[in-house]
Amino acid sequence: MLDFVHSVPATHVIFRAGALASVGAEVERLGATRVLLVSGGPESAYADGVAADLADRLAGRWSEVVMHVPVEVAQRAVATARELDVDLVIALGGGSSIGVAKAIAKETGIRILAIPTTYAGSEMTSIWGLTEGSRKTTGRDPGVLPVSVVYDPLLTMSLPVELSAASGMNALAHLVEGLYAPGISPVSALVAAEGVRALAAALPRVVADPSNLDARSEALYGSWLAGWTLGTTGMGIHHKICHTLGGTYDLPHAGAHSAVLTYATAYNESAAPAAMTAICRAFETAGRTSDSAAGAVWDLATEIGAPTNLIQVGYDPARIEETADIVAAATIVNPREVTKTGVEELLRAAVEGARP
Repeated sequence: MLDFVHSVPATHVIFRAGALASVGAEVERLGATRVLLVSGGPESAYADGVAADLADRLAGRWSEVVMHVPVEVAQRAVATARELDVDLVIALGGGSSIGVAKAIAKETGIRILAIPTTYAGSEMTSIWGLTEGSRKTTGRDPGVLPVSVVYDPLLTMSLPVELSAASGMNALAHLVEGLYAPGISPVSALVAAEGVRALAAALPRVVADPSNLDARSEALYGSWLAGWTLGTTGMGIHHKICHTLGGTYDLPHAGAHSAVLTYATAYNESAAPAAMTAICRAFETAGRTSDSAAGAVWDLATEIGAPTNLIQVGYDPARIEETADIVAAATIVNPREVTKTGVEELLRAAVEGARP
């Protein structure tokens, strides 16, 4: 018997090659006159172009973009936004740039226009995250959901192959966890399965030929669906582990997702058979077969050269018990009960990196 709640906040989405040129018109549509442009170093050329298009509507720029958004960075960004009296924040970049913009929105209510350049998916969610004292705290606040998102596959063409692979696996994690989220709606399940198919089909093509615009476009499409899924469903043990790995040990966000996803999927396999079937079918639709959902995830990560074990991303196995204590102490909605022993077993498997 069906039993679900389906709530979809509205975000205006523009998706096409060359969409970056429409940012000025989108700012005008939103009625913004004082814009703060948030962007880190790797996207500086794109940010310079946006700044030129904004002309006198550009109130200032913020380039202090740090992974996992330390509280002190967020506080400085909030103070700058208030001092400049901005009415719109443009976040151009990956999850870290968008995370800073969300920190500003959380405290000020200023709207966000997001221009993602990776496959992180944060631009489609109301989830914020801040790190303080080696602990990452996350939450949901409708005020941090971007009001507009501009997807331009051309902006991902310069994304290095290794980062494309890890970031794509990060997006895949949103889809997999969404599919086994308790109470997922039929619509969200369809979207998530299509996202799995798109990424499974696109990522090997991106790695084989990073200049393939069609492959880049399909990967970005899959990441849009992944972000949408993340924003409309709950996340379970996988995301809690990865937030702990990032906030407590400062491990790379995308790489940690890639390294853990296979083993979180295997952990939940017996408790979420319908989700696992949907994942396998999505992989099959993309032309990939496997004996299990976790095996399909591992095979994809291995083929594209994404991390498949925690040692690759700098994790110290001596921290397993400490990590398990942190994760098990949290309230996690997950198909299978989350226990310290279970988390330890999952982490050991992720350290070993063997195909399940």
